Amino acid sequence: MNTQTPTAQPDQQTEPLPDLSQIDISPNARKTLWLAAIVAAICGGLYGYDTGIVSGALLLITHDFQLSSFLQEMVASAILAGAVIGSLLTGWMSEHYGRRKSIMIVTAIFVLGALACAFSPDVYTLIVSRVFLGLAVGGSTQVVPMYISELAPAHKRGHMVTMFNIAIGIGIFAANIIGFAARDAWGWRPMVAIAAIPAAVVFISMFFLPKSPRWAAEHESFDSALEQLQRIRTSERDIRREMRRIHANANEETDPRDIGWRGIRQPWVRPALIAALGVAFFTQAGGLEMMIYYAPTFLSDAGFGSSSALMASIGISIIYLVMTILGSNIVDRIGRRRLVLVMGPGSVLSLIGLGIMFLVHPAPDSVGSWLIIAFMLLFMVFNAGGIQVVGWLLGAEMFPLSMRGNATSLHSAMLWGSDLLVTSTALTLVTKITLGGTMWFYAGVNLLSVLFVYFMVPETRGASLEDIEEALREGRFRPTRGNTAILEEEE
Repeated sequence: MNTQTPTAQPDQQTEPLPDLSQIDISPNARKTLWLAAIVAAICGGLYGYDTGIVSGALLLITHDFQLSSFLQEMVASAILAGAVIGSLLTGWMSEHYGRRKSIMIVTAIFVLGALACAFSPDVYTLIVSRVFLGLAVGGSTQVVPMYISELAPAHKRGHMVTMFNIAIGIGIFAANIIGFAARDAWGWRPMVAIAAIPAAVVFISMFFLPKSPRWAAEHESFDSALEQLQRIRTSERDIRREMRRIHANANEETDPRDIGWRGIRQPWVRPALIAALGVAFFTQAGGLEMMIYYAPTFLSDAGFGSSSALMASIGISIIYLVMTILGSNIVDRIGRRRLVLVMGPGSVLSLIGLGIMFLVHPAPDSVGSWLIIAFMLLFMVFNAGGIQVVGWLLGAEMFPLSMRGNATSLHSAMLWGSDLLVTSTALTLVTKITLGGTMWFYAGVNLLSVLFVYFMVPETRGASLEDIEEALREGRFRPTRGNTAILEEEE
C-alpha cells in the first residue's frame, strides 16, 4: 500500500515501472520545458509589479481617498498580509490539485484581484482587494518555484528556478518606470489594472503545459509521469534514469508520520527545515526590501532632491534585475552555497560604509553624498547577486516529495513574514538608532546570514531532488569539514 499521500490514486507500491524500451520523445521537448519555466516565472513578474506599483500609485490614491498615514500603511501592507495567508493555503492546494492547476488558480486570482483593486470605490474596498491580491502573490511564490524545480533536470534546475527571481526584478523595474513616468498621464487605476493582462496570458497558457512528473507519479500513475517527462526531456537515457529514480523513490516504504505537516516535524527532516527557513529569513531580513521600499525616503533625509531620490530608486531596481540575471546564469556552475559565501561579505562591507556616510551626513552634491549612492548600489550588487538568487531556489529543492507542498508553503510564508517584519520596522529603527545605525544593524544581519550558510546549508548543485532526500534520510545533509556538498564530486 502506498502511504506517501492520503490522496494518491494508484496503488504505486505494486504498480510496475512502465515499459521504457520505447520512449516517444516530443520533437518540441526542449521548447516545452523552457516555455513552461518562462510562463510560470511570469508570476514572479506579477509579484514584483503588484508589490512595487504601490510606491508610485500611493500618492494618487491618497489624494483621491484623502488617506491618513495609518490608511496609507494599510493600503501598502495589505498585500503582504494576504501573501502570508496565500503561501500557506497554496501548499495544500498544490498537493491536492497539482502544481499546474494551482498556478492556474493563482493567476485567476491575480486577474480578479488586479481588477478589484482598480475598480475599488473606496479605500476599505481597496484594502480588502489588496489582501485578496496578496493571496495570489503569496501563492505564486510557493507553487511556481516548486513546479519549475520538479520539471527541470538537475543540471539546469538552479538557472530555471531563478528565472522566477529575474521576473520579480522585471516586475519591480516596470513598476518603478510606470510609477515615475506614467502616473500623471494614467492615474492609479490603469496602473494597477494592467497587471491583469499578463496574468490572463499565464492562465490560458497553463492549459497547454505539462504537469509536474513527480506529482503525476505520486497522484496519478507512473504512465502519466512518463508522459510528462517525454514532453520535456530530449534524451531517452535521461528519461529512463529519471523514471527509475522516481519509481524507486515512490516505492520506498513511507512512514505515515513522514507525510505533510507531520512529516515536517520529523527529526530527519529538521536539517532541511532549518536550512531552508533560515535562508528564507535572511533573504528578506538582510535589508534588500528596505532598500527597494524606502531608498527615496532615506536619500531625501540625506539631502537629495526628490527627483534624484526617485532616479536612484530606478537605479536600484535595474541593478537588482541585472544581478539576478547574472546570478541565475552562474548558480548552477558556482553553486548555491558558494555564491552566498562569496557575495555575502560584500553586502556587509557596503552597509558598514553606507552607515558611516549617513553618520557623517555629507553636504549635497559633495563626494560624500555620491558615496552614499555608490555604497547603496554596491549593496544591491552583492545582495541581489548572492542570497537573493538562492532564497527561493533552496526552498523549492530541499524538501522530500511526501511533504514538499506543505514545506514550501511554510518556506514562502517565512519569506513574506520576514518581508512584513522588515517593512514595518525599518522606519522605526531609523527613529530609534539613526539612519547610520540602521545600516550597521543590517550589516550585522548580513554577517549572520553568511555564518548561517557556512555552518548549516549544504551545496545542492548538481544533485537531483531524490539525491537531496536520500542525503536527509541518511543523516548526511548538514555540511561538515571537508564535505559540504550533497554530491561530493560536485564541490
